[in-house]
Amino acid sequence: MTNQNGSAVSAKTLKSWVHDGKEIALLDVREHGQYGEEHLFYVVSTPYSKLEAEVDRLVGRKDVRMVLVGDDENVLSLKACKRLADAGYTNLHYLEGGMAAWKATGLEVFAGVNLPSKAFGELAEHAFDTPRITAQELNEKIKNKEDMVILDGRPYTEYRKMSIPTAMCCPNGELPLRIDDIVTSPDTTIVINCAGRTRSIIGAQTLINLGIKNKVVALENGTQGWYLADFVLDHGAVQRHSLVVDPKAAKQRQTRARALAQKHHVPFVSGDQVQKWLADKGRTTFLCDVRTPEEFAQGSIPGAQHTPGGQLVQATDQYVGVRGARLVLFDSDGARAPAMASWLAMLGWEVAVCDDALQYKWGQTTPATQRKASGLEKLAATDLGAWLSAGATLLDLRVSTKYREGHVRGAQWATRPTLGTLATLKGKSVVVFADDAAVAELAALDLMELGVSKLRVCMATKEQCVAAGLDWIATPNEPTDAQSIDYLFFVHDRHDGNKAAARQYLAWEMNLLAQIDDQERGAFKLPH
Repeated sequence: MTNQNGSAVSAKTLKSWVHDGKEIALLDVREHGQYGEEHLFYVVSTPYSKLEAEVDRLVGRKDVRMVLVGDDENVLSLKACKRLADAGYTNLHYLEGGMAAWKATGLEVFAGVNLPSKAFGELAEHAFDTPRITAQELNEKIKNKEDMVILDGRPYTEYRKMSIPTAMCCPNGELPLRIDDIVTSPDTTIVINCAGRTRSIIGAQTLINLGIKNKVVALENGTQGWYLADFVLDHGAVQRHSLVVDPKAAKQRQTRARALAQKHHVPFVSGDQVQKWLADKGRTTFLCDVRTPEEFAQGSIPGAQHTPGGQLVQATDQYVGVRGARLVLFDSDGARAPAMASWLAMLGWEVAVCDDALQYKWGQTTPATQRKASGLEKLAATDLGAWLSAGATLLDLRVSTKYREGHVRGAQWATRPTLGTLATLKGKSVVVFADDAAVAELAALDLMELGVSKLRVCMATKEQCVAAGLDWIATPNEPTDAQSIDYLFFVHDRHDGNKAAARQYLAWEMNLLAQIDDQERGAFKLPH
């Protein structure tokens, strides 16, 4: 039976639930900046501004045990519980007293993002004694034109933003399949880098675990370490691994990856077995397509997420919102999924590889439960001026950094959680300015409940607004940092020339091992 208000749980109870071995969807419904400043180790960021749009992807099963972490006063927590009850979720709870109660119990809080994966990366470096190279040492090798290949283990979009000079993009999840085509001599040194630490470590150790004969090292602290050493980064680089693999060569790579997965007790299952798992109403099973974006775009299994292998290891909580769920990985070559599954097994997940997944059509597409504001009409930029002249309130729901960069004069920055704190909107006309339809639709639900009489959404671009004669202005300090609850400055500013943010981020990452407790450490299954 659905409980519209959810049931309160104490911090002590929640801590025991997290480690009791049963499935739990632990979701933080505060905005991303608030979450990033302090949160629980295993919590998954699902901001209220996008809650109903994200929950099905991250959770799926409607009766899974779910606990929401929200505000200390429980106002946001209860509001989120109601929204999820309306969306069909039936086993709802919330942390009584929020983060204040958690800390008052003496339990640890964490800053940053992707905590389990980040802490795991630090532990993995120690467990495997992953070899590394400093920025200064790498720079000398580049200057001396040594026989070396630098591979950037991040997705292509991240690589394009900034990269080490001469580096080629080859995401970690692609290494098991493509390394032999990139590096043909056993004498070539292979350097793996990312933006910071985790993917550098995991990428380098992936090749070592696969038995690659070359010398393999991780670039210490990635592009941030390079930048902090006052070396110049490339921007807009385009070197990338080939998207084509010789089927004959793939066979040997498949054998190598399967052996690695079996070493970590990863089972290989048939589509028939996966079909039975999907039919099991008492367990949550996630289908994870670890191939490239290009391959996924050509077609996948209904219900499968695109989870590029390296990203699935680096940021599991961005794809999987149920601790204790079962993960089924698949690819088209038999090399990528097994290698990545070996890491997920070490991370403590129940994981399997499906050999023949792409031959099946049994994936179930979870029915979307996102409620939409009925009758919400779009407003063109050419009509926005007339609405404003008639006294309409303009609410800009884009991320705070975009609002700072530029917005229509008179627009008020807002987020869905703060709509109720605005001056009364009852009986007023409101235009929501947004660049994300889901954010606009969900905010509209709350605005209608606040009694807005007329509501429109405008998704115009800056260029369209200017062409329509609207005044477009920048406010670099508005909203203030404190008001920008959607933005985690030290995580993002490290990529924008902020050396202090980069140092803070690296110090945070390396300090994680001092923060985690024995239960959190014991959940990982790394070799001793």
